[in-house]
Amino acid sequence: MEDDGLEGYIEDNGELLNERTPRIGMEFESEEVTFQFYNEYGGIRGFGIRQDYHTQSKKDGLMTNRKFVCHKEGEKEKDKRRSTVLQSREETRTTCTANLYMSFRRDSMKWEVKKFDDVHNHLLHLPETAYLMSTQRNLCESQTLNI
Repeated sequence: MEDDGLEGYIEDNGELLNERTPRIGMEFESEEVTFQFYNEYGGIRGFGIRQDYHTQSKKDGLMTNRKFVCHKEGEKEKDKRRSTVLQSREETRTTCTANLYMSFRRDSMKWEVKKFDDVHNHLLHLPETAYLMSTQRNLCESQTLNI
């Protein structure tokens, strides 16, 4: 029986996923690097991410904690125009609990993963269609120069 090369693709994707899976205790140089790392992981797994919240130190205003969540986390606010809208949009959020929580360590001046939850309550995109999600749409340098 033919698999159209899908078996090798799944194995390669599994190896990549093992390399790119966040783990508690991982350290990153900056918040942006952590976001890019988690975004790549989300693209491999088939979900988008967004920033949820952060906390700042009252002493010096330095950001000390940051939480990234699945793009389907939470619920949208009630639409104030609900009575005038003829066809409202379908709800896209599912209160998904998948997240990555990190803390800034002042001693090493790095961001450390403190909590990681990878349980989703919705279907994930296939890796070959992940580019359709808004967080996965990236332009290369030549494309940005053309724009």
